[in-house]
Amino acid sequence: MNYSAVRVPRTHLLLLVCGLALLLIALAVQTVLGQARHPLDSLTAEEIKMAARALAAAPQFPAEALFSTIVLKEPLKSEVLNYKPGAPFSRQAFAVILDRKHNHTFEAVVDLKAGRVVSWHEAKGIQPLVMDAEYKVLPDIAKADPRWQAAMRKRGITDFAQVQIDGWAVGQVRSGYQGMRLLRALSYLKGDSINFYGRPIEGVVALVNMNADQVLEVVDSGVVPIAAASQELDEKSTGRREPPKPFLITQPDGAGFQINGQEISWQKWHFRYTMHPREGLLLQTVGYEDEGHLRPILYRASLSEMVVPYGDADQNWRWRSAFDVGEYGVGRLASSIEPKTDAPENATLIDATFAGDDGQPYVLPRAVAIYERDGGLLWKHFETYSGQNESRRARELVLSFIATIGNYDYALNWIFHQDGELEVDAALSGIMLPKGVSETKAVVHQGHFQSGHLVAANVMAPHHQHFFNFRLDFDVDGTSNSIHEMNTRALPPGRSNPNLNGMIMEETLLGTERLAQRQMNMQTARSWVVVNPQAHNALGHNTSYILVPGPNSLPYIAPSSEVRRRAGFINNHFWATRYSPDEMNAAGVYPNQSRGGDGLPRWVANNEALDKQDVVVWYTLGITHIPRPEEWPVMPVTHVGFKMIPGGFFARNPALDVPR
Repeated sequence: MNYSAVRVPRTHLLLLVCGLALLLIALAVQTVLGQARHPLDSLTAEEIKMAARALAAAPQFPAEALFSTIVLKEPLKSEVLNYKPGAPFSRQAFAVILDRKHNHTFEAVVDLKAGRVVSWHEAKGIQPLVMDAEYKVLPDIAKADPRWQAAMRKRGITDFAQVQIDGWAVGQVRSGYQGMRLLRALSYLKGDSINFYGRPIEGVVALVNMNADQVLEVVDSGVVPIAAASQELDEKSTGRREPPKPFLITQPDGAGFQINGQEISWQKWHFRYTMHPREGLLLQTVGYEDEGHLRPILYRASLSEMVVPYGDADQNWRWRSAFDVGEYGVGRLASSIEPKTDAPENATLIDATFAGDDGQPYVLPRAVAIYERDGGLLWKHFETYSGQNESRRARELVLSFIATIGNYDYALNWIFHQDGELEVDAALSGIMLPKGVSETKAVVHQGHFQSGHLVAANVMAPHHQHFFNFRLDFDVDGTSNSIHEMNTRALPPGRSNPNLNGMIMEETLLGTERLAQRQMNMQTARSWVVVNPQAHNALGHNTSYILVPGPNSLPYIAPSSEVRRRAGFINNHFWATRYSPDEMNAAGVYPNQSRGGDGLPRWVANNEALDKQDVVVWYTLGITHIPRPEEWPVMPVTHVGFKMIPGGFFARNPALDVPR
């Protein structure tokens, strides 16, 4: 038969081509999915490409759109908890797409097994987080504006290449600019220096419509002297002291933890980790092995949101309130960990794969550090009568990443202890956000110096606060949990307390979401407990985990302020909600340019019952930063955090079996 002479009807040909395309997609999917060994595995590079291709091929995909997000759409919790190794599992990608031309935002879901879009809808009235492409084009847009150029010339700056533009999410949006996609452009005199933050060009802020590539306004509040070029951080500029003697960490037999894909096991702990582009390093399916059984503690633990409100009421400062998770994405802004400085020499450094604005995958090298470290004494008793000593040295496992959001650097550490304790440690460093002032010497705290401290000649650092909110999906021995609060007080004088030494601890059930909105109380040593009412240890206690607060702060911005309406999670240190897969971010999914009211305040409005339910704890950690000159030009690290410790989860010290 002469095949060249055979004519195929166009409809049949179309079906044949589609069939071949589906076959190729199916074969590609099989190859890709072979790399994902667990339902919670992060998207691989090939899966990101596949999701982007499927979306770009959809008829509703806008021309010249940007991908704000392409991440794993996490499967149902029940599917994950019931998963058996080797069993098939669903695999979907969730994407947020920005149509810059028409200022629309879309959410979509791609079924990676089928290679097709299964959900597409517009998310109306919202703006996704700031994207890399916008940081790149913002300087050129701002510098091309005649008003900005005039402001620079007024300050004697004619070489605009010497100016560094720093992009900020807009914060509060003035009437008349609603509905636009906005960024603010701050200016610094960089010159040949590295630390341009040390030389703010104070008073000049440009407001830019990013979808129209247009400067809407330039605020110039007046000329302020620019600090001298003496704010450098490098060793050549600072000089160096005599170095300490070498300090070596060696593990001749290798690391004490095992990594299997994204699963880690160490000293009876078993858990998974993910480097998420928005939330950064998060933990999943955390459990502790006890007498041969793996007991669940946490299903998912992550940094849900951050907000950094500044306390300077100046017109060019009052809007500054960075939502570092929801406006910028702490995972995307992670920096590569430098061996032997950012992490000790025994650290295992792991890459992360993210999706870029163009939908293409890229690798962030050395995104996560995992290492063991000495933990001091674990437990000890010296028996005076016999002279016998029993003591154990502690080992800790640290998972860490470091995000740089503009001037600030944040290292977030999840620390596992051998006695069942899980600790969260946030380490803050970087450069305080500076404000240019005319003063070169400190004066009595009056006028504008009430809202900041002079840290260098012509440089003031305004007072501000940092608030972190952690989402902690507890599953203590299962998903049926309750929330209790513990308060300790002195027993009042009376017949039951004749020597006035009595003290009691009262434990109260927080049975609804409204009752579970709580503040810290130093007077009562307040802490919160996640209890399994149906599980008991050998002594009869209900098994539980206790959230033990560390240092904390109250917010100073007014409850009716726009910042606080947008960051309602800072109204309480402790919240608890009934589990919902759609409730992941304490200030809502899209805090960028939001009007407020989303997130925790909205979710608890229905006041769901929490007793014997699948509960989620939200802990707000606050820091009030009153700057010091000793923190300039770069801050020594400040550590803050909290702990989750077993409370009746075991019947005795679980670290008794740690060898000498």
